[in-house]
Amino acid sequence: MKIKIIKNSVVICCLCYLFLVQISNAQKTNNSLKNSRPNIIFVMTDDQGMGDLSCMGNKVVKTPHIDAFYKKSTRFTEYHVSPTCAPTRAALMSGRHEFRVGVTHTILERERMALDVHTLPQVLQSAGYNTGLFGKWHLGDGEEYLPQNRGFDEVLMHGAGGIGQVSLGDFPPNKENLYFDNVLLHNQTIVKTKGFCTDVFFNAALAWTKKQLEAQKSYFTYISLNAPHAPLIAPEAYTKRFLDLGYDKGTAGRYGMIENIDANFGMLMNKLKEWDALDNTLVIFTTDNGGTHLRGSLNGEKVVHFNAGLKGGKNSPYEGGNHVPFFWYWKGVLSEGKDINALTAHIDIYKTFADLAGAKLPKKMQPLEGRSLLPLLENTEESWEDLMLFTHCGRWDTGETSEAKYKKFAIRTQQWRFVNNKELYDISIDPGETTNVAASNADILAKFKAPYDRWWKTSLPLMVNENRDKVATQPLHTRYYKQLKEQGIPAWHPEFN
Repeated sequence: MKIKIIKNSVVICCLCYLFLVQISNAQKTNNSLKNSRPNIIFVMTDDQGMGDLSCMGNKVVKTPHIDAFYKKSTRFTEYHVSPTCAPTRAALMSGRHEFRVGVTHTILERERMALDVHTLPQVLQSAGYNTGLFGKWHLGDGEEYLPQNRGFDEVLMHGAGGIGQVSLGDFPPNKENLYFDNVLLHNQTIVKTKGFCTDVFFNAALAWTKKQLEAQKSYFTYISLNAPHAPLIAPEAYTKRFLDLGYDKGTAGRYGMIENIDANFGMLMNKLKEWDALDNTLVIFTTDNGGTHLRGSLNGEKVVHFNAGLKGGKNSPYEGGNHVPFFWYWKGVLSEGKDINALTAHIDIYKTFADLAGAKLPKKMQPLEGRSLLPLLENTEESWEDLMLFTHCGRWDTGETSEAKYKKFAIRTQQWRFVNNKELYDISIDPGETTNVAASNADILAKFKAPYDRWWKTSLPLMVNENRDKVATQPLHTRYYKQLKEQGIPAWHPEFN
């Protein structure tokens, strides 16, 4: 009798356990991330490709902190941006393809994001977030274009597309002190900083983030690095190992910049842990386009650097131009060590962050082209409707828009990449784009051509910066000399420890 009772009890306990597991799984499945309001830290590097991390297969550069982050992250393996810097930033800030918000280049005033864009930080501000930008803006240096006037509460930025690009708009002194002790714009004041630029931007971001945590304010920290963009310069402590191995100075500088980024990223994660901030903080690591300096020398012999098996790099219409890392971590909320293979893009971030923040979008604003990633984050096995991603390298000469339509462009679906109106690659079996199968897939080509023609035609009227005259004087130059004369350039450092 006792044995029977025990057996029944065991059966009941097992059934109860299974029932509770089912409830738990159901709750996880139905637990929407919408309006979950995490703090958001978005780290984006410049000109770092898919092959520039040891977790992605690079055997030369060492990135242990990002590798550790990768292991516990949800990874979007088919994430695409634009082939160059300003275009990617425009798409992030607007939720639209960059051409449709006026950005068709990285210079010549064609990097200025249209002023009628309701920006992503403005959306987050409306939902009660404080917003901070640290590093590269690259969407216009004129007063009305600056991030301080486009949704960011806190700003520490260089001008133009890179530190030292003085002829294109960066602060004049930065021509002489590339990447060290730079002159930057902090909110409304031009300041002189101390140290290597990446260290400065991370320290400033952490100091500001800590203040938000202490004030119990929701925040969006956008760490938008200029590294490892050329010129390829890093502190000696980070270049020495590569020079000792026999690599050329450029490779040593670039890989040194990447290892310095990794060290700073490790510091970021350690501080968030120390501050008990990880439970309500979404941290994202990504890059803005494909890699550069894909060739170098080792002990005098020419070498090709690791590029994760992808064809092309920055400013290329091939996979290596815009297929980049995209790692998400939110402790206890997102799946750890999980890959999401659905085709996604930078234009998806706007809607995703708006949904996370519970933001209400204004009735009158630019049409959004991306999709919220929340269904994929809530269920990594979610089916994801295929779509066409249009990529164009832009950068045509001023006045030659009409001739540029079929030059350096691509259309990407989950399976295919159609390039320059004549090449077709089956990415599902040929991610390195080694075999052009256009000749045997006329039916596939036909599906791409009409949509692209429509996309180009409807994009043309929105390219608002074409054919404009070059500015006579760079806005940040004028600002710098005026402040220098009236009050000088104060020294500045973030209050961080």
